[in-house]
Amino acid sequence: MIYVDADACPVKPEVLKVAERHGLEVTFVANSGLRPSRDPMIHNVIVSNAFDAADNWIAERAGAGDVVVTADVPLAVRCVATGAFVSGPTGRIFDETNIGMASAMRDLGAHLRETGESKGYNAAFSPKDRSRFLETFDRLCRRAKSHSAPSGGQP
Repeated sequence: MIYVDADACPVKPEVLKVAERHGLEVTFVANSGLRPSRDPMIHNVIVSNAFDAADNWIAERAGAGDVVVTADVPLAVRCVATGAFVSGPTGRIFDETNIGMASAMRDLGAHLRETGESKGYNAAFSPKDRSRFLETFDRLCRRAKSHSAPSGGQP
């Protein structure tokens, strides 16, 4: 299963394209409207406008072998802890080797913005980011499929 933190996600079409190629179900989770799909492999979940409602919905369901797409580092922390494969929309992989540093850098950035030391501007999403995401996401989908494949020798 693929879970997408869909509010302001710039790679929804890429998610659909790669998921279809791999035959994986996709669940888009958002606080506001999503474009409906007739494809039975695509699910849309609209959650309340409560703080972190979409993040909480995803974190409560994502587990080992699932793929999660989010730019939200605290959500990535929660999903990595469950064994999910996590990517940001720029193709940045979050895993057990780097999630601690990603979380610390996020907290440092928040502190610098609060104290006025940083304006907090994010770089614009680029074609290079989209390309990197496609490569990373395809790799994570292959890993997810091999994770869910039945092990040999057991009926």
